[in-house]
Amino acid sequence: MSNLTLRQISLALLVSACVAAPSIVQAAPSDTPSPPPPPASDTKSQPKDKKSEKKSSLDSPAFLQGYRAAYATIYERNEYAAAVDQLKALGQDDRADVANLIGYSYRKLGNYELASVWYERALKADPNHVRTWQYYGLWQVEQGNREQAKHHLAKIETLAGRDSAEYQSLASALTTGRTSY
Repeated sequence: MSNLTLRQISLALLVSACVAAPSIVQAAPSDTPSPPPPPASDTKSQPKDKKSEKKSSLDSPAFLQGYRAAYATIYERNEYAAAVDQLKALGQDDRADVANLIGYSYRKLGNYELASVWYERALKADPNHVRTWQYYGLWQVEQGNREQAKHHLAKIETLAGRDSAEYQSLASALTTGRTSY
């Protein structure tokens, strides 16, 4: 083989590797909660109480300020126990974003049992909450439950696609066995 042919083959292999390699870049989660799913149609006939009216004020300034403070406590200061207290104090821990961050904090504290409870609570509030599927999938990887983590990955693919940061993060964790979130 000539040097030119070898160079062409090497270049082709390099380009193929770059194209085939999955993107491992991970975007940080948002500090703004996503709205909860719309209420079920049968709840319209039920009388509204004060508690449900409080929870329907999705983006009250006080809630957003508290949520963002807890978010910073988690992602900037890594003070997970303090974040759990802050998130529970919001009084909206049945919202998927809030329950997911409580689960995440418990996972980071090493309390996998409570983390699972909170991830399940988040998915009960919003079965399509992509970030919860990601974080719960990472929990599954950490617990050695690869088949369950693959199920979570498939759910993320359905909801957000393979190009989403959540999919990429969990796919990387399944490949390497390491979680970054």
